[in-house]
Amino acid sequence: MFDWVNLETVAVVLSIAYLVLAMRENSLCWCCAFFSTAIYVVIFGDVSLYMESALNIYYMAMAIYGWYQWRRGGPGNQGVALSVWSARQHFFAIGSIALATVISGYILTETTEARLPYIDSFTTWASILTTVMVARKVLENWLYWIVINSVSIFLYLDRELYQTAAMFVLYLVLATIGYFAWRKNYLEQNAHITAANPV
Repeated sequence: MFDWVNLETVAVVLSIAYLVLAMRENSLCWCCAFFSTAIYVVIFGDVSLYMESALNIYYMAMAIYGWYQWRRGGPGNQGVALSVWSARQHFFAIGSIALATVISGYILTETTEARLPYIDSFTTWASILTTVMVARKVLENWLYWIVINSVSIFLYLDRELYQTAAMFVLYLVLATIGYFAWRKNYLEQNAHITAANPV
């Protein structure tokens, strides 16, 4: 195993910067996301977390997509607005994550020496969907991240990625703060819309 400690430190700093900027709805968060995930592609591959490594390739692409959505998406190309999902959308999302986790976990178990394949698969598929939620500014993304981050802490401790595990402990706190910050902004956004378009 290579010594990735210094590189991991850079990735951790960039990842925290991404989350803090995302909480503030600052589109520069996606630049931090792009470079931190590029580093993690290499790190996770080295410690046999193949799904996590593949996930970070996806994150790199989503960083570009997210930047575009926040800067140019939505009506009038002014950037997407905050939104919430219906119960049906959440049911479909959670069901899809569960199914994908079982399938890929089984494949990894049978064909690779992957460590904790079902947990690795869960965090991967859940993160794939939740990243789309962030790019679309869906409020509940923060609740999904709280669950994902909790599971990820165990996964990274098992692989002795202690800085990353510590980062995810911080992520739990920041995700909670992020949810309430976005919820406040969402309510204010809707109040402005209502005021501008009275019935």
